[in-house]
Amino acid sequence: MSIAVDQERLAQVPALIAHPGGRLAPLPTVLWFHGFGADKGLHLPELCRFAEAGLLAVGIDAVGHGQRQFVDFDQQFSRGSTESLQLFNSFVSNTVAELPLVIDTLVARGLSDPQRLAVAGVSMGACIVYGAIATDRRLRAAVALLGSPGELGPDSPRLAIEHFFPTALLSIVAGQDTVVPPIAARTLHQRLAACYRVHPDRLSYREIAGAAHFMLPEQWDDAVAQAREWLVRFLL
Repeated sequence: MSIAVDQERLAQVPALIAHPGGRLAPLPTVLWFHGFGADKGLHLPELCRFAEAGLLAVGIDAVGHGQRQFVDFDQQFSRGSTESLQLFNSFVSNTVAELPLVIDTLVARGLSDPQRLAVAGVSMGACIVYGAIATDRRLRAAVALLGSPGELGPDSPRLAIEHFFPTALLSIVAGQDTVVPPIAARTLHQRLAACYRVHPDRLSYREIAGAAHFMLPEQWDDAVAQAREWLVRFLL
């Protein structure tokens, strides 16, 4: 299958869009969010894998990253840990806040099927995913790789567990992750179990035994394959 890749701005947000060549829009869509210090272009291989499955795959530059990276990015994160965490959380929350308008733009352009929308992301991008689920109720599916809902803060309304269902949520974590320990995602899924009791198949927590935050290539390949399978299952 041929894959077309386009650079776009969606509501002024820089985006990289991969889609099956020759397929008529609107398409089932996944918005992908990268990790801290990365950008949308780093994950072009993942976007293409999703597009090969028949999805419109949209890579987003998070606030302060990629085409809108702060000039003093490194300097800002050389401050104390408290200030750095506050800045990190602002990247997450501000990117989450942009999501509804980005989706509105994709739908208005006739690119995305409004009934088949999903989000996925890794590390910081997974933190964005957890926040996005409750921010935009149009999301049918979500995949969080190596992320923590705890990064959003205990008082964040985006963590209200009653807002997660019926979004089909897959969380994949690394068992030996010391950067983003899996405990927060594991605890979230334990709390969500009651909300999903009518449709438990829409909730899945998977822990890769022995894996670190920076996975081996074969571990990452398997995690992305699981993510694609989950998205295809609930979007196609």
